[in-house]
Amino acid sequence: MKYRPRVIDKNIEKRLESKGAIVVEGAKWCGKTTTCERHASSVLYLGNTDDQSTQLIKLADISPGILLQGKTPRLIDEWQLAPTLWDAARFEIDHREGFGQFIFTGSATPKSSDAIHHTGTGRFAWLRMRPMSLWESGNSSGEISLEKIFENNIQFAQDKTTLKDLAFMTCRGGWPKSISLSKENSLEQSFDYVDAIVKSDIRRVDGVLRSELRARQLMRVLARHQGTQALDTTICEGMEGKASLKTVKTYMEALDKIFVIEDAPAWNPNLRSKTAIRTSYTHYFTDPSIAAAALDIGPEDLLQDLETFGFIFETLCIRDLRVYAEPLRGTIFHFRTKEGLECDAVIHLRDGRYGLVEIKLGGDKLIEAGAKNLRIIASKLDTQKMKEPSFLMVLAGVAPYAYRRQDGVYVVPIGTLRD
Repeated sequence: MKYRPRVIDKNIEKRLESKGAIVVEGAKWCGKTTTCERHASSVLYLGNTDDQSTQLIKLADISPGILLQGKTPRLIDEWQLAPTLWDAARFEIDHREGFGQFIFTGSATPKSSDAIHHTGTGRFAWLRMRPMSLWESGNSSGEISLEKIFENNIQFAQDKTTLKDLAFMTCRGGWPKSISLSKENSLEQSFDYVDAIVKSDIRRVDGVLRSELRARQLMRVLARHQGTQALDTTICEGMEGKASLKTVKTYMEALDKIFVIEDAPAWNPNLRSKTAIRTSYTHYFTDPSIAAAALDIGPEDLLQDLETFGFIFETLCIRDLRVYAEPLRGTIFHFRTKEGLECDAVIHLRDGRYGLVEIKLGGDKLIEAGAKNLRIIASKLDTQKMKEPSFLMVLAGVAPYAYRRQDGVYVVPIGTLRD
């Protein structure tokens, strides 16, 4: 299967035209370097495990400006290994003409910010790159555009994605290397990824020696709590044996630094009533396949346990919505009140427009329930203090058509959506 160009390419091009440098960060194996190479004129690799890379990192401490010489835009891969390059790049940007001087890519944040003395405000733009959406991997027809939905452009499409197809795509994930492999081999990629996290990455991120067993246990607990606002204490209680709250927090911080987890912040709208808003973040892995691999399950297991399937499918939808919303300058939030009102995703744009989304595996009853819930939530928004929602949408795993219902709610199969 030949996958499509990455959605983030648009963002890279725009930012290179207006900033001195961009920082593209994201999970390992999501294809950052390959994507950014398309926009670079010269490349410096710091992440290779050879003597040359070691020497380059040492040189960065002594004379970082030397490593920044080359045709621009110059790509510095795994820049976090030599954070002194940050201030050196800022200096070069201030003393050169034109935008688009550097592209920094990294699969982790720097171990320490001690070597960084300037924020880079006005010079650097930060971009988050995620595993491939279904549109990018060629599994979505892309007939329904999120941008057009925001413009209230009524669209119609047919979708033939089956529950079996969806289970496979959820467990395979959006790793570029897996797309061209056989089904059996593509499913192994996520298991290999989890192994790499617990055996190496979670230790290397900040030099702290962490237990592989403890890391694997934590990822299993987080997988069970996908799409929930489980407290750290609840996660701690789910660990086998003794695990202090402090230990669990440090492990989760490490997973965040290597972009394995990406929680959704709470949305705070204006409500007519004094309804209390829950401000806890909602837990998600950056890709649904990580949750499946952490639980040691595959497509057939999901088909036998639709409740678990639903939670992990939600992670897939959040991943795709984040990819599609980014070119629109949008952020994905979660909304839940203490009284039980809940919206799986709120897509909020910088210009104040927003859409409410309920995520359902499929089926008329679930889609109807999702539409009803969206209408109730929308009726409680104080539109005298904020805009009305641009749209209400039930994002379904399996549905025969994408269309707009008579009550105004969109029903959109995930296999038809794009940016």
